[in-house]
Amino acid sequence: MSASILSIRGLTKRFGAHVVSDNIDFDLLPGEVHAVIGPNGAGKTTLINQLIGELTPDAGTVHFDGHDITAMPIYQRSLLGLSRSYQITSVFPDFTALENVAIAAQAHDGLSFGIWHPASQEARLNEPSLAALDKVGLKAKAHRLASELAHGERRQLEIAMALVSKSKVLLLDEPMAGMGQEDVGRIADLIRDVARSRAVLMVEHNLSVVADICHHVTVLQRGEILAEGDYESVSRDPRVREAYMGSEEA
Repeated sequence: MSASILSIRGLTKRFGAHVVSDNIDFDLLPGEVHAVIGPNGAGKTTLINQLIGELTPDAGTVHFDGHDITAMPIYQRSLLGLSRSYQITSVFPDFTALENVAIAAQAHDGLSFGIWHPASQEARLNEPSLAALDKVGLKAKAHRLASELAHGERRQLEIAMALVSKSKVLLLDEPMAGMGQEDVGRIADLIRDVARSRAVLMVEHNLSVVADICHHVTVLQRGEILAEGDYESVSRDPRVREAYMGSEEA
């Protein structure tokens, strides 16, 4: 088995008496699409927030690509190759698609520019930025404002921004949220393709997508790991069925 690119041991987070992450262990392998699913309030987004550095765990460790990143700030995790997209798209709406991606490339490379030299006009950034847009199917809309893109296209743009940042692991928080069926299929195909060159850890409510593209599934309930394995095995687990009973969401 390949060595883990992301390894979590004993991760615990409390808000007062409420335990939102309870001694969580799991490993993410290179090239793997790993889903974290669970009922609302299970602690899925809180887990992602600890991995990216927005929340500090009360106990446990997070190792990424051979580094202990448990107490590392967000920007250092990003420079190591850990990227995240959000439930709500986080692009700059008044910038073009190319400018958004070029800014992400600039941030990763630590480049600085004079006020009269927009990042999108720098040759060093244009080539990889256009290649990333081409990868996600947005090259033809490189000069469209992000605000003019459809919801699914803004998700594609976020992934292009992660690609140009040379991430080794991409954390996706509900990438299918608010999408029509056409967009769901397109983004699912894109995530599958992205995982050929990096690992993907995703929180997702759409179980058909999880079944289709994910190699491994971790089920959370009240901050604890309820079950894990491939989708077929966890979907047959009676504890998982009970956890989702009466809910249309995963």
